[in-house]
Amino acid sequence: MSPLLLRFLCLLLLAGEVVLIAAQSAGDKEVLVELKRFLVANNKVNRGGYDGWQESDPSPCAWGGVTCDGGGRVASLNLTRSAISGPAFGGFSRLPALTTLDLSDNSITGPLPAADLNQCRGLLRLNLSHNLITGPLNLSGLTRLQTLDVSGNRLEGAVAVNFPAICADLTLLDLSTNNLTGNITGLYDGCPRLDKVDLSSNNFTGELWPGIAKFREFSAAENNLTGSVPWSTFPGGCRLQSLDLSDNQLVGGFPDSVANCTNLTYMSLWGNNFTGIIPAGIGKLAVLETLILGKNKFDRKIPPELTNCGRLQFLDMSTNKFGGDVQQIFGNFTSLKYLVLHHNNYTGGIVASGVLRLPLLARLDLSFNQFTGELPPEMADMKSLKYLMLAENNFSGTIPPVYGRLAELQALDLSNNTLSGGIPATIGNLTSLLWLMLAGNQLSGEIPPEIGNCTSLLWLNLADNRLTGKIPPEMTEIGRNPGPTFAKNRNDTSVLAGSGECQAMKRWIPASYPPFSFVYSVMTRENCRTIWDRILKGYGIVPICTNSSSPARSNTVSGYVQLSGNLLSGEIPSQIGAMRSLSLLHLDGNCLTGQLPPAIGRLPLVMLNVSRNNLSGPIPSEIGDILCIERMDLSFNNLSGELPASLFKLTELSMFNVSYNPLLSGNVSTTGQFGTFDEQSFLGNPLISLHQGGAAGKKPPRPEAADAPAVRTRSVPTTMVWLLFSLVIVFIAGTVLFAITS
Repeated sequence: MSPLLLRFLCLLLLAGEVVLIAAQSAGDKEVLVELKRFLVANNKVNRGGYDGWQESDPSPCAWGGVTCDGGGRVASLNLTRSAISGPAFGGFSRLPALTTLDLSDNSITGPLPAADLNQCRGLLRLNLSHNLITGPLNLSGLTRLQTLDVSGNRLEGAVAVNFPAICADLTLLDLSTNNLTGNITGLYDGCPRLDKVDLSSNNFTGELWPGIAKFREFSAAENNLTGSVPWSTFPGGCRLQSLDLSDNQLVGGFPDSVANCTNLTYMSLWGNNFTGIIPAGIGKLAVLETLILGKNKFDRKIPPELTNCGRLQFLDMSTNKFGGDVQQIFGNFTSLKYLVLHHNNYTGGIVASGVLRLPLLARLDLSFNQFTGELPPEMADMKSLKYLMLAENNFSGTIPPVYGRLAELQALDLSNNTLSGGIPATIGNLTSLLWLMLAGNQLSGEIPPEIGNCTSLLWLNLADNRLTGKIPPEMTEIGRNPGPTFAKNRNDTSVLAGSGECQAMKRWIPASYPPFSFVYSVMTRENCRTIWDRILKGYGIVPICTNSSSPARSNTVSGYVQLSGNLLSGEIPSQIGAMRSLSLLHLDGNCLTGQLPPAIGRLPLVMLNVSRNNLSGPIPSEIGDILCIERMDLSFNNLSGELPASLFKLTELSMFNVSYNPLLSGNVSTTGQFGTFDEQSFLGNPLISLHQGGAAGKKPPRPEAADAPAVRTRSVPTTMVWLLFSLVIVFIAGTVLFAITS
């Protein structure tokens, strides 16, 4: 064959390959165009980056979230946090080069499109976490998977059908926070490369087995595991670095063989029924940083070997009913930053134990015990202390003014003791203080104006005391600049205050606070730590109004002031309008007088309660500017005049009470939002009348925007174009070849 002919044939083959690649790339684009139109049709308002995909582009490889391989085929599709709702798309299997699919942090509903996904034979990484996906988990066709994350959904049923089918290359498996069931004992022994396993917050059953020692991380927290933990669970060569068995039904002693897990940095046994002596073998875990043994029935004698854990930072031995004095051994854990001993029936020994001399201690939680006597002034010398929780004890006497020396303090919780006397003015020295919880004591005197110097103070609860005098105008300055405190927490790489049980958070941010009522309903021990740490770093958890005049919400941190159940008098200071970070204001059950200040309408409140005072005068029309308010209680006052018309534009209002303000007047329409309130909201107000307004005039519903047009399949015409092009090439090649051979 002549060299010219050979070169021509090579050129012809190359042209054919280009044609083939172009055709395949065009096919991938068609699938993505169909995906975009599917998502647009199901998400008519909020849309993610996919909405910017330009269908006129020759290739999808530059589209947001799309990554192509060297041949121009779609290899990775990342649509995390893309505001996707509705059912899952069912055409991913038509992307044959797809190796990575991430649809996490959306609101995808309905069952998994298992028939389609199981045809994605080349898929290596699949992330469907934090959606609303229901039904069974069956991905047994994905035999090349390396990572699988379906956490935070509503999947249910057994998972055994997937194992060992997907086990060959699997390294990460996260099934946490679903409703999955079935016996997991030995289920993953056929997964030779599996390194990280998270099964937490499901309904799995079974017992622990020796196979968990081959994993690097293993969590089965918040399930229904039973039985004891045998010695063989932790053989020699144990690879575990993180072990979480919390909140199960495990019983008996915990084996000393855990000493074989020499790489262990985190271990939680919280919330089981372990008994007997805490295993001395834990003392051989030289790199252990977090040890959580709370809510068990361990013996109060703590092995001295545990003090050999020279890197231990977080120690939780709460809810073990130890009783008596705080054990002196705790004073020997010199590396500790967090010591959690609540719910132990302790009666004394705080100073004698030496815990107040621990040089690095940042959190001390002795709440829910039976301590008596005065608060130890020695606590003022704890230079590293950030969180001091002494709530729910029987402490008496006054709050030591020397506590004003705790410059790093971010949370002080002395609530529900029998403390008396005044709030010391030195509290104003605590510029890093985020929480001040003094509710449920017998504190008296006036609120010190120095409290206004607490520039980080977002959460203030002084309810149910005997405080008197006026609300100082300076108090409206609290929390005006928490940024420096949040910045310090963001830069702190060590573990923060959350231990996983969220008890303190539920006290400090009450579930009755509407945005958090939902948060607590879906909270697990795992996401509790995340939520807690986000709050301490100043990141929002739920969308909150930041401007009273706009219903728009953003994920930001907001605070509260609770002064209920005191003897406060005088007027509400007009400067209250400066507290722009306030979402909850409770001033009920006092002796406040004067008018509601119009400036209150500048607060982005969700809850307002000023009931059971002696407030008078009209309800300011500005109160109708608080567009995000959900609960408003103005009952049992002496308010007068007509109900302002601005109230009727509060469409978020779900609870409204102006009862027993006999001088209030006006007509209340029973249509609109106020149509959801009955006479219980207006008791004892003879000048207010409820009348049945005519049905709100309803215009014919505006036709919805036309659904996105159905995708026109371009596969037939596109194929014909390439076929014709190929025939032309073949014809030309044949002509040239004939000429050469002739």
